[in-house]
Amino acid sequence: MTRADFDVIGIGNAIVDVLSHADDAFLATNGIEKGGMTLIDTARAETLYALMGAGREVSGGSAANTMAGIASLGGRAAYIGKVRDDQLGAVFARDIRASGVRFTTNPATSGAPTARCLILVSPDAQRSMNTFLGACVDLGPEDVDESEIAAAKITYLEGYLWDPPRAKEAFLKAAAAAHRAGRQVSLSLSDAFCVNRYRKEFLDLVTSHIDILFANEAEILALFEAASFEDAVKAVRATGTLTVLTRGAAGATVVGRDGVITVPAASVAKVVDTTGAGDLFAAGFLYWYTNGRSLEDSARIGAIAAAEVISHVGARPEVALAGLLGPKLG
Repeated sequence: MTRADFDVIGIGNAIVDVLSHADDAFLATNGIEKGGMTLIDTARAETLYALMGAGREVSGGSAANTMAGIASLGGRAAYIGKVRDDQLGAVFARDIRASGVRFTTNPATSGAPTARCLILVSPDAQRSMNTFLGACVDLGPEDVDESEIAAAKITYLEGYLWDPPRAKEAFLKAAAAAHRAGRQVSLSLSDAFCVNRYRKEFLDLVTSHIDILFANEAEILALFEAASFEDAVKAVRATGTLTVLTRGAAGATVVGRDGVITVPAASVAKVVDTTGAGDLFAAGFLYWYTNGRSLEDSARIGAIAAAEVISHVGARPEVALAGLLGPKLG
């Protein structure tokens, strides 16, 4: 195996997030599912945007957030995602490169505009996401540079991107290229919405192509149609896939070949916005894991990274995460 240029390369939806605060009444009145992710079309995006209160725009996208987190920890990260050659596309490219992530995907010159996610943050810090995929659907296998995939220790795939058919081809091409190079492939289930739509396909991915799986409790229950978390863990162990399960304030559970490890959540003074918690947990875990640390320690770093991002609005770190590790951990 040749030396890796990157710790992790991510493939996902390149999205600019628009965040605004809203109460439960606003969500109910406008038919918004609290705490979940809903795909919306152009008309719905325009209507909802007009109804939202004052907000802020920040570059997002699940896998992109994870790569930014890895870079913030001092890791080497790259990213593949499709934007349009428009204003938001330029914002996304500028932000991810400024975070220290390599991003070379060519922007689309025609078709839908750059994707955006309208995020309503409720008083209890839950985030309700309404996603217009836009240019993301144009990502295809031609955007996957096999030499770049081979240069990363782990290729990280975002479940949100499983919807467009050509993106599926891109995923499978990347997974095959990674395994040919002796590398590993990781998948985030992203949302129970995605799992319920593609449960059989995700199960096939997990059993045939994935080395490391990330999911929260709702997603893993949906994947295995399990009645309890304990039943889901048993089902995970039967697959033999290294699986990292996040459970919010209850911490995280890592299911490996040698057993099950539970790690508590890192303390945070106040939970402000849970957007990006799972993304940053994955960042911390993957950064530590690709640098030879134990599963337990990798999960502990994931918890630290997640705690930072839920302490403020937005899905990317506001401080250099490397500075939170301390001399004993860094």
